[in-house]
Amino acid sequence: MTGIREEFMVFLAAVLSGGIIRLVYRCISCFRQIVRHNLTVIGIEDLIFWMGTAVYVFVQIYHTSDGSVRWHFILGVVVGALFMTGFLKQEEKLYKKIYTYRERICSKRLDSGRKKR
Repeated sequence: MTGIREEFMVFLAAVLSGGIIRLVYRCISCFRQIVRHNLTVIGIEDLIFWMGTAVYVFVQIYHTSDGSVRWHFILGVVVGALFMTGFLKQEEKLYKKIYTYRERICSKRLDSGRKKR
């Protein structure tokens, strides 16, 4: 039974790795929205990201599976990235709801202040 438990822990580590990879790429895309880049710089950033991701995944595979690539590790990375994508979309929807609610409240306060004068 410990073999199954160990494989499940490897899968969870892979899910976490996939989530981290997706979160890092989202941070890079947010940085790109703040600071505009040309296509050459975006290509260089992507190349560095994917090289770093390859090294990160290789190290994770080495530490969790003694260097053997197993299908459930690759599946775990994909599942983790998909979970993080869904989480980020939900977080963005929540942020938009909060922001639009706040804007509505602030505009009502400004409107009520103008009417009293």
